[in-house]
Amino acid sequence: MTARAVALVQRYGLVVVLVAMLAVFSLVAPAFGTYGNALIVLQSVAVVGVVALGVTVSMTTGGFDLSAGACVGFVVMVTALTMVRFNLTGGTAIVAGLIAGLVVAGINVLLTVVAKVPDLVATLGTMFLFQGLALIVTSGQSVSAGMTIGGSPAPGRYTGGFVWLGGGTVGSVPVPVIVFAVLAATVFVFLNHTRWGRALYAIGGNAEAARLAGIRVGRYRATAYVISGLCAAVGGILLSARLGRGDVGAGDPYLLQSVAAALIGFAVLGANRPNALGTVVGALFIGVMINGLTMLNAPYYTQTFVQGALLVGSLVVSYTGRRERKTT
Repeated sequence: MTARAVALVQRYGLVVVLVAMLAVFSLVAPAFGTYGNALIVLQSVAVVGVVALGVTVSMTTGGFDLSAGACVGFVVMVTALTMVRFNLTGGTAIVAGLIAGLVVAGINVLLTVVAKVPDLVATLGTMFLFQGLALIVTSGQSVSAGMTIGGSPAPGRYTGGFVWLGGGTVGSVPVPVIVFAVLAATVFVFLNHTRWGRALYAIGGNAEAARLAGIRVGRYRATAYVISGLCAAVGGILLSARLGRGDVGAGDPYLLQSVAAALIGFAVLGANRPNALGTVVGALFIGVMINGLTMLNAPYYTQTFVQGALLVGSLVVSYTGRRERKTT
């Protein structure tokens, strides 16, 4: 294969595979290509995409937020407790969820920026910490309206306005899809068209060079983790609203899927770096694949394997291209 052909595969290969999957699934399962199913796919990837956008921002500085899934689960339990256990409003639950996300981000900042613990080790520790905390504050039980607390029924319930965030629509478009689209556009502009975004990429490229250039590395790395925590909190709020209850372990699947979406995004249009557009395409890629396999009645236990295979393939394309550019 010529160098030009390799470059074309690295730049457009993932997009071509996505288009091919759409075509094949539409032919084999006619219901796949309908407008209604498209909305189902978009709604299914909305929470994953929101969380993945935060992970993407953390990766721009060379970090890696492994606590994102645990943060989602923690926020789900906090919002459920706020409304069901303490009988407070949906608006209060949203504020509590965002504060919970900031608490997770704050711990990550203390470990990575202040204590200088390596990002992977620090966020792995934070992941276990908040997975455990979510179990402790609920005694390992799911939180739902009518649950028994101290021998009496819980006084509160999920409010209608809060549930609308997870299952409501504007026109025919689900609210989570709108939130995902707005957040994706915001992160794209932030990373590509602001001084802060350029500084984050500079730190990820060479932190020491960025420091010598006058960039306050610690402040920017802290900002990246705060954004990641807030994105995970928004994802947790949307998931809690969709479920209508606080399920133990609800956020566990979102670490693998969000990380996969962010890393698959490296291979979109030959970016070879964390980027919002690539993450959106990566989330859609995963959503289309899972939806299509489900319509073809593929066993559920094959889906994780397929996600892993796609992730490995995208990483090979991405890092091969990066290595080739360094040697030229």
